[in-house]
Amino acid sequence: MKQPFWALTKGHQPLVAVALHDGHHVRPEVAELLAIDKNDRKREEDPFTAAWTDIAQTRLVVLRSRFEVDLNRPRKKAIYLKPEDAWGLDIWREVPSPEILEQSLAEYDRFYAVVEEICTHLEQRYGRFVIFDLHTYNHYRNGQHAPPAEQWLNPEINLGTGSLNRQYWQPVVERFLGDLRRFDFFGRQLDVRENVKFVGGHFARWVHSHFPQSACVLSIEVKKFFMDEWSHQPDLQQMAAIHQALRSTIPGVLEELQQLSRESAENYQTMAVD
Repeated sequence: MKQPFWALTKGHQPLVAVALHDGHHVRPEVAELLAIDKNDRKREEDPFTAAWTDIAQTRLVVLRSRFEVDLNRPRKKAIYLKPEDAWGLDIWREVPSPEILEQSLAEYDRFYAVVEEICTHLEQRYGRFVIFDLHTYNHYRNGQHAPPAEQWLNPEINLGTGSLNRQYWQPVVERFLGDLRRFDFFGRQLDVRENVKFVGGHFARWVHSHFPQSACVLSIEVKKFFMDEWSHQPDLQQMAAIHQALRSTIPGVLEELQQLSRESAENYQTMAVD
């Protein structure tokens, strides 16, 4: 039985949580051509992000590996063909045929058609909505026992807002950052910063370009400090605490969304009177 490309759960909130890179499966015809082993693949994927998506009622979890097609890159660059496309890794034993590549890109197109349907529905139903774009990133790239990447350039949680209308969405962004920083993470605060390591990828840019007045994508990159990125073993307590930290931001984000809607309604009424 063919494994689906993604799993979608629909809810009744102006919130969506997306895990683009949690998936590890690849189609058999793709797997036959891969030179990269499962371990190296998994190190560059974002395991455990699917579990965090239940912070929102609407959840979109991609089940296929980014090494089949990367949904967070532009279509022309969505398939890693050369080592320089993928952190210097040797991906293929044999270059995939045009037919295999086209099938992967067809899945890419179907995914974005589904995203468009979800966003259109939320726009029509709520006017404005927020998407939590959940990722993780590596900081031991030089080896399991080598020193980690420097903390000053690698926050524990990086919020990417590079393609966002930051001025308009400032109340939502600042509330999210503030609530996340205030969370009691085993007696301390998390190192949460904006646009230090990442500014957000193609997914966020696509949503913002297609829904410029209604969509706020928060591209959240969690450093893999909660797990061993080489053995893929998580610290379950830390992983659960990150889950709770993300969940703690939901009431504030919803409150700021409601406030933006009220202000827009009041401005509309004022313009109508004038």
